[in-house]
Amino acid sequence: MYKLIAFDAYGTLFDVYSMGALAEELFPGNGVALALMWRDRQIEYTRLVTMSDPNPSGSKHYIPFWELTIRSLRYVCKRMDLELSAANEKRLMDQYAKLTGFADSLSVLKAIKEKGIATAILSNGSREMLATVVESNGLKPYLDQVVTVEEVRLFKTAPQAYELLLQAFPVQKNEVLFVSSNAWDALAAKWFGYDVFWVNRLGHPFEEIGEKPNYEGKSLSEVLETL
Repeated sequence: MYKLIAFDAYGTLFDVYSMGALAEELFPGNGVALALMWRDRQIEYTRLVTMSDPNPSGSKHYIPFWELTIRSLRYVCKRMDLELSAANEKRLMDQYAKLTGFADSLSVLKAIKEKGIATAILSNGSREMLATVVESNGLKPYLDQVVTVEEVRLFKTAPQAYELLLQAFPVQKNEVLFVSSNAWDALAAKWFGYDVFWVNRLGHPFEEIGEKPNYEGKSLSEVLETL
């Protein structure tokens, strides 16, 4: 049924909240809150950049995701009244570059490739940071392409971001299954016209607007059941 299975990266294949342990080491008593607020601010900045200038040729406010992630960290530390030294900023960003993949990320990608189906990442991430995290988790042999919004300078949920998959692969919309753990990402991909699998690890309700995802599961492994 599907010729391409495309995955969101951060939060779907790679655990963005795994930063909490190091954050707790550096800022005792504040690690979990910092990791949560850091992620929220990061996503908020992507929306500000895109919505403030949704130009088809790219937002004039565009900042590469790596730099945006650093600035989000700095903001959150100021907001939480935590002193962020240059050394600690480097430690946190070095670990972010090599985020831990979820336990089933590798096995799911491998199983899909064994079925002869193309695989890809579609991410807000910068090309270099995606290359690093893919390599550090051993996923490179099981991905046909890593597609980044850098090409359009508009972050998801801009439709131009989702369209990149149709430019990168010889497929139609109805031949793509998009997989994300972020409900807002799943919803936007559904609006664009893709079939969607929402990885709902925390058992949250789906958004109260738009269409429900085609599939829902608690882990990446359940994607295989749809194939």
